[in-house]
Parts: sequence; structure tokens; C-alpha cells
Amino acid sequence: MSEQPRKVPEFARETTAEQPWPVRLLSTKMADYVAKMPPVWIEGQVVQLTRRPGQNVAFLTLRDADVDFSLPVTTNVRVLDALGTDLVDGARVVVHAKPDFWVKRGTLQLNADAIRPVGVGELLARVEHLKRLLLAEGLLAASRKKALPFLPGRVGLVCGRASAAERDVVENARRRWPAVEFAIREVAVQGPNAVSEVRAALLELDADPEVEVIVIARGGGSLEDLLPFSNEALVRAVAAARTPVVSAIGHEVDSPLLDLVADVRASTPTDAGRLVVPDVGEELAAVQAATDRLRRAVGHRVDREQATLDALRSRPVLASPHTLLDSRAQEVESATHRARQALSARLDRAVDAVRHLHVQVTALSPAATLQRGYAVVQRADGHVVRSPDDVAAGASLRLRVAGGELAAHAD
Repeated sequence: MSEQPRKVPEFARETTAEQPWPVRLLSTKMADYVAKMPPVWIEGQVVQLTRRPGQNVAFLTLRDADVDFSLPVTTNVRVLDALGTDLVDGARVVVHAKPDFWVKRGTLQLNADAIRPVGVGELLARVEHLKRLLLAEGLLAASRKKALPFLPGRVGLVCGRASAAERDVVENARRRWPAVEFAIREVAVQGPNAVSEVRAALLELDADPEVEVIVIARGGGSLEDLLPFSNEALVRAVAAARTPVVSAIGHEVDSPLLDLVADVRASTPTDAGRLVVPDVGEELAAVQAATDRLRRAVGHRVDREQATLDALRSRPVLASPHTLLDSRAQEVESATHRARQALSARLDRAVDAVRHLHVQVTALSPAATLQRGYAVVQRADGHVVRSPDDVAAGASLRLRVAGGELAAHAD
């Protein structure tokens, strides 16, 4: 008995690991789905326009202006002729096209029946709208801008290939500071690849820890030429960069959105070389001036201290230090003299008092009475006789006179 053919699910939601779709069926299903889509207006940049003589069909690639994504486009040459001007790579256009999916190749393409260049007025309006959006998000605020380092060890430079902007930045910076080092990334600075290449170079330099400041430089040009530097993807990458970014796009009158988002805006690439490094001559002059001011300040301070020291030394106490000792010695000598005089006077008065007491004692002494002729009569037992009744008849007596003693008998 023959094997029954495997049933293929009709819808994608009905597929399983046991009942999958073959690749050709998926491609067919996708083609059917895309075929139901209506025509749509799409904006992008023209890349790789191909128009061969004698053929009615032209080929081009429409690239997204913000991300690295593109779709092939086919159109009739009459559509291009109706523009009245030649399309060039990088031109901004809007295309009215019907999506078409190639089953065999599995690719999506667009069949365009109308192409319109985007006018300058529309570009300016879109840039202004993006500016208001960035302003509302605070990406243009001065408070979020980072200060440039005084003397960066290495400067990152994003510029065109062999461009005058590169020469202006490098030569002017090295003229100011000959030892400055550059990490240069040469990229497309206009055209369809400008945004992706500039953004990639910015991210690469921002990831390098040795790069301390990044300069994005380009010479002047038309609005269309400078339009990549108002691209939303690029300006948001600059706003998110860890490293300070200097915008040096065009001339003073040019003002792409990159100038507003960058941490510092340079009016020209030459001005950027002046901003990122100091001038060695000016710095040496400033150091010399500071040294001179310091030397004068120190000299003035030393002079003031010397004057103060001279004033102190001119005072008598320091000019003649022994003067103070001499005056104190005189005071001591004077005090000693007065002490001696006071002590001598006190001793003299004491001697006089002693003499006076001696005279008084002498005058009151019994010996003085005896000198006047009196005598002291004593019995043999030493008792002084004060009355005749105190002596018995025949008793022995002792008479004390001034000159000595005499023996006597009572009658």
C-alpha cells in the first residue's frame, strides 16, 4: 500500500516540528503577503544609481538616513527623466513604491512609480523639529556639557580623507603644543555613508581610554553636504559619548545640530586646534609671569620681615641687652644699701637700748648702794640682818662692803 502524502499546514500558526513548512512555501507565503500591501511613500538616500543606455528600467538603492539599512529599488527611466535633474549618490528623496518579494531569491525590493527630491525647506523643517525634540529631552542643556581637559594626552580626530580640515586641526594644534598626539579616523563626511562612518569612528575613539577629547571636523559646504551632522543617530551618539566632543563643522555661519549637542563648538577646524590644546608660548609666559609675581611676593615678604626684625633689634632692650641687667643690678645694690643702713640703724638703736638698760640695772644693783658706803650685815647662816633684834649678843656677823667682806661680833 502506497504512503499517503504528508499534509502541509495552511497557516503559519499551525506549523509544528513534525509538520514544518518547506522554505519554498514560506517564500511563496511571504510573496503573497507582500503582494497585498498597498503602495507606500518612503524617504531615504539614493545609493548606487544604475541607468544603462537603451534600457527602460533603472536600478538604485534606497538607504535609511539614520541606520545602516537599505532596499533595492527598480523604476522606469521615465520617472527619473521627470525629475528634471540628475540624482546623485546621497540625495534625499521620497519614493512612491509598491513592495515586491522575489520568491527565488528570498529578497524584498521596491517598484517605484514616483520619485521626488526632498527640498531644502523640508530638510530645514525636519532639522528644526529634531532640534525641538532634543531640546525637550535636555540634550542641548549647558549643564550636561563636559569640560575639555587642560592638556589631553591624545586627541581623537574624525575628519574626511586627506581633507583640509584635518590639516587645519593638526597643524594648528601642533603649532600651539608640538608634543600633542592624535588618533585620526578618516571617514566619509558627506554622502550616504557619512553618518554610519562618522558614528562608528566616534564610538571607536570614545572606547579608547587614551583619547581624552574628540574633534569632529569638516570644512564648509551646502546644507545638503552638512546634513549628516544633523542626523538624529549621530547627534544622539555624540550626546551619549563619555569623552568630551568638539564640533568643528563648516564655517561660523554653519550650525548643524552637532554644534548644539557637542560639549564645545569650534567656529572652524582651525579654531578647534586652538581649543583642544593650550599654547606652549602663552603657558610659558604665564609660568614666567607667575614666577616673577611669586619672586616679588617673597621678596616683599622678606623685606617686611627684615624691617620688622630691624625695628625689634633697634629697641634698647635688644640693642643693649645688658642695660636691663645694669638697671636691675643698681636696684639690687640700692636695696642692699638701704637694707644695710636699716640694719645698722636698728643695731645702733638696740645698742643704745642695751646701754640704757645697763645703766638702769647698774643703778638699781645693790653693788651700787654699797659703793655709796652702805654695808650688808648677814648672820653666819647667810640671813640678812634687818633689825637688831635679829642678832643675839655675841653672835658672829659678816659685813659685806663695796671692797669686800668683814667679820664682826654683836655686843
